[in-house]
Amino acid sequence: MAPPLLRLDQIKLTFGGTPLLEDAALSVSEGERIALVGRNGSGKSTLLKIAAGFVEPTSGEVFRHPGATIRYLAQSPDMDGFANVRDYVEAGLGPSDDPYRVTYLLEHLGLTGEEKPGQLSGGEARRAALARVIAPQPDILLLDEPANHLDLTTIEWLEDELRQIRSSLVVISHDRRFLENVSRSTIWLDRGVTRRLEQGFGQFEEWRDKILEEEERDLHKLGRQIVREEHWLRYGVTARRKRNMRRLGELHSMRNEFRTHRRAQGSAVLQASDSRESGKLVIEAKGLSKSYDGRDLVKDFSARIMRGDRIGLVGPNGAGKTTLLSMLTGALAPDGGSLRLGVNLEMAVLDQKRDSLDPTETLAHYLTDGRGENVIVNGEQRHVVSYMKDFLFQPEQARTPIRELSGGEKARLMLARVLARPANLLILDEPTNDLDMETLDLLQELVTGFAGTVILVSHDRDFLDRTVTSVIAPEGEGRWLEYAGGYADMMAQRREAALMKREAKVSGSRNQPQAVSSEPRREEKRKLSYKQKFALETLPGKLEVVAAEIAGLEVKLADPQLYAKNPDLFAKTAAELDKKREAQAAMEEEWLELEMLREEMGE
Repeated sequence: MAPPLLRLDQIKLTFGGTPLLEDAALSVSEGERIALVGRNGSGKSTLLKIAAGFVEPTSGEVFRHPGATIRYLAQSPDMDGFANVRDYVEAGLGPSDDPYRVTYLLEHLGLTGEEKPGQLSGGEARRAALARVIAPQPDILLLDEPANHLDLTTIEWLEDELRQIRSSLVVISHDRRFLENVSRSTIWLDRGVTRRLEQGFGQFEEWRDKILEEEERDLHKLGRQIVREEHWLRYGVTARRKRNMRRLGELHSMRNEFRTHRRAQGSAVLQASDSRESGKLVIEAKGLSKSYDGRDLVKDFSARIMRGDRIGLVGPNGAGKTTLLSMLTGALAPDGGSLRLGVNLEMAVLDQKRDSLDPTETLAHYLTDGRGENVIVNGEQRHVVSYMKDFLFQPEQARTPIRELSGGEKARLMLARVLARPANLLILDEPTNDLDMETLDLLQELVTGFAGTVILVSHDRDFLDRTVTSVIAPEGEGRWLEYAGGYADMMAQRREAALMKREAKVSGSRNQPQAVSSEPRREEKRKLSYKQKFALETLPGKLEVVAAEIAGLEVKLADPQLYAKNPDLFAKTAAELDKKREAQAAMEEEWLELEMLREEMGE
């Protein structure tokens, strides 16, 4: 068995009160791709900091291979002392690392390298930090929310980049699709204890739910056993004659176990405040246009948004999503075109600019706007502490300054304030940022069950697929198109449109009149070459073979004992599976191109 490059065993960490980590473990071997998941506040980031050497545990064993290089992506990078972004990124390189990777990474992350650290937005600083840790291609990459503040195109590029590099990965992310695409095993941190699943994140949620169901069943059995033992103590004949001290001691132990058992954290209760129904037509846009500094952000955009629609706005950072959204809601006047808003509209807006939060303001003051101790929700008066509990805040946090909240807690706080306001039109700008997956599930249910209309901006592909009825995306040069369905549906429609365009181009070039030559010539008909014909005949059989090989490798990796018995074989099998999938995709593309060519030639 190959020794791990990094190993944490029986890690315990407490800051007073309930321990944050009680029996946490993490083992990383060469080539592994691990998703580290858990609720907000469960200690995921802290465990990653312990692995990186930035936090010392209260107790436990930490082993780092002496020759292994480790890079850690923090949520808040420190760039003090660097003249520009390029200097900051290059400082992360080792003597033998390729400096050209810095230019490559900065370009794909939307940075020039000349930006001044003090003038960067939070998202730009995070992208610079991402370039710094990836550039040296270390033995282990510890990534805390790497997809945050990245647009969809960059997220998909990052997935490909992480699949290709040799580094082992431990990734924390709330982006389900991202975790599914980059992970091969999953570590679940829950109530201070870690559990490991030797499969990617795609299989995690079903596995987690099964564990929680078994835990509740065992706890119920323990409660019934305690009742039976108490009955024996009170009424048993043996108990009346002489106390059975061993049995009494066992009862005390069971009571203590039942009393001290840390149940899984509850779920937030997300419910939008009801409002009167809006008109059937919510927004009608005709020929909207907007440009800045000679650049068209929106050009001749028209749309009709009806009551009950759930619209997703997607696109690269800087494409004009916020501009289009502001025009659709009437907050920004267009340069051209017209906008008509429906009747009875009551709008609630979630703006993810958390920098606008007053860090000195308390939670209770923020939720009530400083008007007493109560919040009006759905026309009913509720005490602010009671309402806070719906969003997983503790009563003692009512007087806590906002500056002491984590990113996830700030996200929940802003949601709580927005959802308390009566609305029939929800405007959600990046609502999924920093929310844990359980709260994301509830937000998804709220959006899909909302009786009014929803317009949301998001880079979370899974969330879009689960919630929206259509997607508006940029097509270049200020043009925006609306696609039916979610993000995956939009991508499928784009591929189909590109294929049709290609076929039309080929057909058009074939039907163009040829120049008439004065020399009589024999008309020649294009034919497939022998090599092309042979490929057409043999590729289907090859695809069947590789599909069977992929299925066999997937069955091997699904064996939960494989990693424990032979981690080298597990890593080798996973790498082979990746190669087979790439080969399958290449063969499918080749076969499709040859089929199109065959049809064009009429063979």
